[in-house]
Amino acid sequence: MIKTLVVVLLFAGPLWAQDQAAALATAGCGADKVEFEVKKDKNQHLRGQVEPGKALVYVFGAETRDADVFYFGGTTVRLGIDGAWVGATQHQSYFFFPVEPGGHRMCAGWQAKIARFARVRTAASFSVQAGEVYYFRVVSEMRQKRESAIKIEPLDAAEGELLIANFGLSTSRTKK
Repeated sequence: MIKTLVVVLLFAGPLWAQDQAAALATAGCGADKVEFEVKKDKNQHLRGQVEPGKALVYVFGAETRDADVFYFGGTTVRLGIDGAWVGATQHQSYFFFPVEPGGHRMCAGWQAKIARFARVRTAASFSVQAGEVYYFRVVSEMRQKRESAIKIEPLDAAEGELLIANFGLSTSRTKK
């Protein structure tokens, strides 16, 4: 009985990993192995231009932390659309990108070497129309006495414009 169970687990492992990767891609996430280098420029407040036949999406990174705890550094959050990572952001920074009209799945997840933090992810579905601009805030919750979490919040256009003025531009590229 035990030998049979071991054999089943050995063969089920790779299948489970494939199922997990497929589920994450369906939720909007990209491949786990993709990592980004992120540069944040607090003095840049660039605005994107809507490409003909597309929509423009802004993503703002924010963090909620315990006030009485000192933290080293901040989180890097990858953002995926329809199964591929499109960029990354950090606390009080933003980036933007064009998308095709229609329905999409967005995934946000921490980029981390430690497995329990790398599993901190969230996803949301949204629809866009050509010529329109959309704003989302991705909030990383870092707490000492609670499980770390991340959430995606759609924003009103006025709030999005305010955040462009107050957050720095985030540029990211995949690590080689």
